[in-house]
Amino acid sequence: MTEVSIESLDAGMPARLATGVQRPEFEVVPLRGLPIVGLVFVVLIIAIAFNKLWPLIFLHVAFGAAWTIIDLFMGFTLGPIMGKMSAPARTEFMIRLMPKMLLIMPTVVTVTLAAGWQLGTLMGTVNTSFYNHGWIVASYIVVGIMAVIALGLLEPANVAVLFELKKAKPNPAVVGKLMKRFIYSAGATGALQVATLVIMTKIAAG
Repeated sequence: MTEVSIESLDAGMPARLATGVQRPEFEVVPLRGLPIVGLVFVVLIIAIAFNKLWPLIFLHVAFGAAWTIIDLFMGFTLGPIMGKMSAPARTEFMIRLMPKMLLIMPTVVTVTLAAGWQLGTLMGTVNTSFYNHGWIVASYIVVGIMAVIALGLLEPANVAVLFELKKAKPNPAVVGKLMKRFIYSAGATGALQVATLVIMTKIAAG
């Protein structure tokens, strides 16, 4: 499904961007969202410092669920939709979506991993003596790969697209290539999230 959308991603884009399609002004980093991100990290630091069970579970589950939902939605729903949009509509959509993703994804990933590790330390699930340690290690591997893809591939592509679209004459070939990387990355993390759900439900079931 994602692959079909990628094939049509460049359709119509070169002509429209080359003619100087009117783009609304936008911020690469939405400044109004920074206080919210800062507040989230303050809550995370406090939860880790107090090392109490409920706050850590809340942060890990809530932000882990958000990470899962975003990846599945981006990879298997939004990707195909974007591939079928007209070039001007796709450009405007990217301008409205991707600056927000620049704040959301690093925050969601960091909180999920930090709270999860602290929770594992508190509950002893990170210890080799834990009865389901093999499944825990499997979750580390899958989540680690997802984090590398999200922060090492998806977000750099996000930033690069935004800076390219900020130019007076964006290069349509560059935009198309970066958007392919973005959708491939979202699709890969969406597939890995399914594996995470399998592992986590297995651990919860014992």
